[in-house]
Amino acid sequence: MKKFVTIRDVAKAAGVSINTVSRALNNKPDINKETKERVLKVARELGYIKDATATSLRYGLTKVIGVILEDSSNPFYSEVLKSIEMAARKRGFNVIFMNTEKDYNLEEDAVKTMLSRRVDGIIISPTQEKSEDIQLLIKSAVPFVILGVHFEDMEVPEVYSNDVKGSYLAVSHLIEKGRKKIVYLSGYLYKSVARMRLEGYRRALYEHMLPFDESYVFEVEEGVENSYNKMLDIIESGLQFDGVFCFNDISAIGAMQALREKGYSIPNDVAVVGYDDIAFAHFIQPRLTTVRIDKQKEGEEAFELLYEMIKRKEFVNKRLVLDVELVVRETT
Repeated sequence: MKKFVTIRDVAKAAGVSINTVSRALNNKPDINKETKERVLKVARELGYIKDATATSLRYGLTKVIGVILEDSSNPFYSEVLKSIEMAARKRGFNVIFMNTEKDYNLEEDAVKTMLSRRVDGIIISPTQEKSEDIQLLIKSAVPFVILGVHFEDMEVPEVYSNDVKGSYLAVSHLIEKGRKKIVYLSGYLYKSVARMRLEGYRRALYEHMLPFDESYVFEVEEGVENSYNKMLDIIESGLQFDGVFCFNDISAIGAMQALREKGYSIPNDVAVVGYDDIAFAHFIQPRLTTVRIDKQKEGEEAFELLYEMIKRKEFVNKRLVLDVELVVRETT
């Protein structure tokens, strides 16, 4: 198999020294313009590609970060990943991405893979089913940022949204629309996001002098089909409800499909609110009322916090809690 073209190969073909090639390739000022153009032309013709490994050995940086997310099929994570990549590119960094499919074992393997690749830092959205992999990151001394969730029992760098406020706004809106029996299709409550949104749900009920009833809270594995099936179960159980607050927009889409199939009119019979404000929320019918997370800002802030640690070569224990807003559309 053909070997990679080296600086030595370029120097030989261009008839110059290795140092001259290095200065040309690194855009140094102390080189004749014509010589530089000749070297770059030869490098292009030979198919020379810079050896990132050699650069990392020389400067102690790979200029690569790892991103580990729960579910790349969810448009929410796709938008966040895009913003991370854009922010990284502006700083001259590349991104290696791994998807864990909400499986802790895959998450643990992803962390070990990123550490073995000697990435400069890691952004991770953990399942929170366990936290041994986060403890491993702490021990490794590799800079990392927790994205989208909050660890109450650890002091770690985090960027996440104000989910208590978001769910409070959502449920308060449903109550103000005259809904008094509100189902909450929650994520698994070992996740901080689900717990915070449950807290906001309870707070909204309390402040509007409505009782909290545990029988209206359902833990559901994330996904359209899972929320669709759970909504069918709730309907068939005979539970009386006039509003549904969903853990995310994907869950809301599944719930709405079940409601329509069973003859419910949205929002006349049942009002529905989602969470995240993914692009589909604006285009489904009826258009979905939801809580908007600034996904671009979340990704950008996560990278900038990571970059700060990489640049300073020290741990930065900072928590950034981003604001959210209610977007009212046709489902309420």
